[in-house]
Amino acid sequence: MNHHEVAVTGLGVMAPHGDEPGALFEALLQARSAIQPFFPELPKPAAAATVAFDETRWFTKLQLAGVDRVSQLAVAAADLALRDANQPLADADLERVGVYAGCGMGGAAALEAAYRGNGRVSPLTIPAFMPNAPAAHVAMRNGVLGPVLTYSVACASSSVAIAEAAKAIQRGEVDIAIAGGSEALIVPGVVLAWQAMQTLATFQPGEAAGAVRPFASDRSGFALGEGAAFLVLESAERARRRGARSYATLAGWGLSSDATHLTKPDAPGQARALRQALRQASLQPHDVGYCNAHGTATRIGDVVERNALAEVWGDDFEGLRVSSTKALHGHMLGAAGAIEALITVLALHRRQLPPNANCREIDPACRMNLVTQDDSAAPALEAAMSNSFAFGGTNSVLLFRRAD
Repeated sequence: MNHHEVAVTGLGVMAPHGDEPGALFEALLQARSAIQPFFPELPKPAAAATVAFDETRWFTKLQLAGVDRVSQLAVAAADLALRDANQPLADADLERVGVYAGCGMGGAAALEAAYRGNGRVSPLTIPAFMPNAPAAHVAMRNGVLGPVLTYSVACASSSVAIAEAAKAIQRGEVDIAIAGGSEALIVPGVVLAWQAMQTLATFQPGEAAGAVRPFASDRSGFALGEGAAFLVLESAERARRRGARSYATLAGWGLSSDATHLTKPDAPGQARALRQALRQASLQPHDVGYCNAHGTATRIGDVVERNALAEVWGDDFEGLRVSSTKALHGHMLGAAGAIEALITVLALHRRQLPPNANCREIDPACRMNLVTQDDSAAPALEAAMSNSFAFGGTNSVLLFRRAD
């Protein structure tokens, strides 16, 4: 079988920092947090990162009926990614185009409205909240006739979707893949459910922006984010033929299961995914200069991830620079893998690294080479990776190389 090299030719994002990948990246370099206090009416304070979204740019009032926010964000981000890739569908065989989308919880707003509707429930509730609605809307919007698939793997959803899209490109099953994910679950019911799990960051009044402190000794959990991000993937030769800019190549991916606990992460499971990604990319640990960590700033999770990286990198661990950008854009669950993959691609493309924000004192159990704000240059960066480790025990690692 002829294996194709997978190029990333388009980036599109709807993020709490805006809808322009470059502006998002600049905000991260400056450690500008988009996390703010939310839902003052709840018994316990909540913080979240939300998108300032003008749906009229993408939808008429009529089109919006039964389209949940999660699908609106997906349509917008996918559209921006296709524009950024210089409209690759214009001369494509649409039967050989696929949409691969991650979504953890689906249309939370539609579900919340139904539960709180006192018996008055919209007849469009089901199509609005089904988790595959975002992928379906992206496909309908662009006339995509190939595989349109949704991966619901909690926090690894869109990382898995990107890996599966890359496999399809590599095997020649599709010519173009629109791959990423979306999530929009900043609604009271969902926030209360996460608070009940005690995984969300606690903070004092006025301090929400710095509430998420990955790898810090005083970390207390994450804040929810919402948004969508999509990458356009195609074979490197197709990209060359049509004169497309290639941001990076997706050289390897690793997927593993902990099979130990539904919510507690496991270092051996994560290490298996890391090794698999390296093996597939034919790279050694010392070849990889940056890791965009899963880094949820939970007490257990951060230590487990650090230990998995230390185990696989061994003597080369000090050379691996690490940061978790969740401190600034929040944890987007089903969209986290996609936005963090996009950030990793930009770090590689620009050879600059987003800092690990809000970490005044690193937890001794998380000792590693964290990126600081005044040391973001990475002039020799050739390969970078993004980790996504999910509830359910699924681990997904994406490994990118600089485009030639």
